[in-house]
Amino acid sequence: MPASKKSYAIPCKSEFRDRVQALAAQQSVNVGDLARSVMLVVPPSAIAEMKDPGEPAADDRETVILKSGPGAGKPWRRKPRLQVRLPPGHSVPELRKALNLALSMAAGERILKVEENGKANPEVKLADAEKELDRLRSIVGALSFKPLPNGVKTRGDALYVLGFPQNVKLGPDLVKSRFRLLASIHHPDSAYGDTRRMSQLNQAMEKLRALI
Repeated sequence: MPASKKSYAIPCKSEFRDRVQALAAQQSVNVGDLARSVMLVVPPSAIAEMKDPGEPAADDRETVILKSGPGAGKPWRRKPRLQVRLPPGHSVPELRKALNLALSMAAGERILKVEENGKANPEVKLADAEKELDRLRSIVGALSFKPLPNGVKTRGDALYVLGFPQNVKLGPDLVKSRFRLLASIHHPDSAYGDTRRMSQLNQAMEKLRALI
């Protein structure tokens, strides 16, 4: 199964937060998608060299209403922040730098050149990276099984969902390996996750487990 995601709170200046959120809205993605897109196409060394916008000043605070705990319903002054869900292992400065690079690339201030076999390819900007991700999502969707309208009811349904021919001879190891492969694609925490397909994968696994 794919590693679960971690929720990151990224303290930052109000102006930086607003610009990042505006860019995400413009690209029809969330803030986590912006950071992930940059980290997918930009070498870690380039992100590390980017300026960290840093923490907000002492007088730069936002007011939120507490939703739980003893102070529920009361206002609380806190540091402005961005919330993202990404795989574990990132640092807050790294994420701020990646988002700052996203802003710079979107504004045309910085351009990424991707090299292959020592030859520079055409310049790639953030919007191009987003389009490539959309293209990959479309490919995965086209190659994936079409969810069954009534769910997985029979052995034949389970074989279809897991991509096996109807006359295949199955063993536990083969079923498990196929499930893990497809789950790594369709799990909601993956880049191409699909809740309905993942649900039917689980149904298919349960059906075949009972029959093997």
